[in-house]
Amino acid sequence: MPDTTTPAQSLAQRADALEEKMARELDYIVVKSRLHMYAEGNTGPLPPTGKLIKDNPGARLMMGDDPRLPAMPEAPTLVDFFKLRFGPSMHLLQSAHHAKKAGLSERMVLACLLHDIAVVGFIRGDHGYWGAQLVEPYIDEECTWAIRAHQVLRFYPDPSVGYEYPQNYLDWFGADYRPDGYIEEDYKRMRNHKWYMSGRLITMNDIYSFDPNLHVELDEFVDIIGRNFRQPSQGLGYDNSPSSHMWRAIIRPAKFL
Repeated sequence: MPDTTTPAQSLAQRADALEEKMARELDYIVVKSRLHMYAEGNTGPLPPTGKLIKDNPGARLMMGDDPRLPAMPEAPTLVDFFKLRFGPSMHLLQSAHHAKKAGLSERMVLACLLHDIAVVGFIRGDHGYWGAQLVEPYIDEECTWAIRAHQVLRFYPDPSVGYEYPQNYLDWFGADYRPDGYIEEDYKRMRNHKWYMSGRLITMNDIYSFDPNLHVELDEFVDIIGRNFRQPSQGLGYDNSPSSHMWRAIIRPAKFL
C-alpha cells in the first residue's frame, strides 16, 4: 500500500505557511528581502510581483508600517528603538552597567551600551562596522571608532590590561578559527591608533556581560543617553543623516521598496 502521509514540514516551512496565512488575513503581502533569502541559503529568483498580486486578490504589497510589529512614534528616539524594535538587550545593559561601575566616562558607558546595537537590531555579521555606521551621526567620534574597533579587538588578547581571548569563542568557533584577512589588517592599524584603549575598554566590559543572574534596566542609562546621544528632533530615521535609511529599515523591515 503506498504511503500517502504528508512529510513533516520543516520549521522554516511552517513559519512561511503561517506568514502566508497572516498575510491573507491582514490584506498585505510580505516579501522577504534578498539578504533574508541568502541567510536561508536561497539564491533563487525573487518572487514575481505580478504573480504575488494575482495569487492574493485584494491584497497589496507592504509599503507602510507592519501591523505585526509594535507601532513606532512619529519621531522615534533611541529609547523607543530599545523598547519597540531591538531584541533582548540584557548583554548591552550589563556591559554598560559594568562600565559605569568601573568609573568609565559617560561617553564610554554609552559606547558599551551601543556596541552590539547591530546584533540586537539590524545585522549580526560585521556588527561592529554596521553598528558604528548606524550611530555615527549622533555620538562622539571617539566612541564611534571604539564601537567599530571592538569588532576587531575582541579576537586579540592584550595581557597588559588582562584581556584574554574569550573562552566562549573557542566553544562557538572552534580552536582552529582565525579571523578573516581584513580583520587582521584592521587590527594592525587599530593597535597603534590613539584611541586603541577606548576600543579595548569595550571588549573588557563586553566579556563579563553574560551573567544570567544580573538584571539591569534601561532606565539606568536614560540620563546618560540624554546627555551624550544627539537625538534628532525629527526622530531617528527622518533627520536626513547618513544613516537615516538604516533606522528606517529597522522601523519598517518588510517594506517592499
